[in-house]
Amino acid sequence: MSEGQNAPIIIKRKKVVSGDGHHGGAWKVAYADFVTAMMAFFMLMWLLNATTEQQRNGIADYFAPTIPINRISGGGDGALSGQDIFSTESMAQTGKGGVAEQEGDAVTVAQAEAAAEAAALEDLEAALLGIGGETMLDDNMLRHVVTRLTDEGLVIELFDIEGAPLFIGDTAEPTQMTNELSALLARILQVVENDLAIAGHVRSESILRIDYPVWDLSTDRAAALRQMLRDNGTAPDRIVRQTGHANQSPTDPDPQALRNNRVELVVLRSDR
Repeated sequence: MSEGQNAPIIIKRKKVVSGDGHHGGAWKVAYADFVTAMMAFFMLMWLLNATTEQQRNGIADYFAPTIPINRISGGGDGALSGQDIFSTESMAQTGKGGVAEQEGDAVTVAQAEAAAEAAALEDLEAALLGIGGETMLDDNMLRHVVTRLTDEGLVIELFDIEGAPLFIGDTAEPTQMTNELSALLARILQVVENDLAIAGHVRSESILRIDYPVWDLSTDRAAALRQMLRDNGTAPDRIVRQTGHANQSPTDPDPQALRNNRVELVVLRSDR
């Protein structure tokens, strides 16, 4: 044999390693999911801090629309016109949107109307007292007037001061100043159409005056103010309430204080 024929045959086997690196490529997918989740988390945190409550509600409505979708679709024209029985749980009317949407619109309209009315009452108060401009009342009349906005409406309070009463003595006969003041009030009240309420109050007297007719006097003074307003152009049907409170609701802690002799005119809110 020749030397070439006796040489041993050596076979080398090459080991093929699959994947990329020690752990393969699966870690890349997991890392990408983690980064995506973190990005969504930080976007959520940013939205919570950068948006208002109204904007967040809008975003929530986008992902949860108020227009319902039938659980079972149908194209027939039977008793339910192609809808299934479950659709009646959330549909007010076909093609009209959801109940929540309609209620939301009604609330928005009511809020807008209430805000507009409140602004009108504030303008009326400003015109009466001269807030931000000139008042229609002179200083002599203005010192008898106090106003306040309440849930019931704009309260215009007219009261006695020392040496300048609204009525003559213990009667319901108005003074000249009260006649002039009521005429100006009637003119100012023409800028709004709200209903009106009138209340009369008187102060307490000494126990020696047991015959002092507090109930009749307070009621008569309220009636006198109503008549003066009507005489100066206020429509009679706008005055929906007239009451006398006698000496039961003093505005001054001293029940005998002259300040408790007063009449109140309330420009009522329309929702009352």
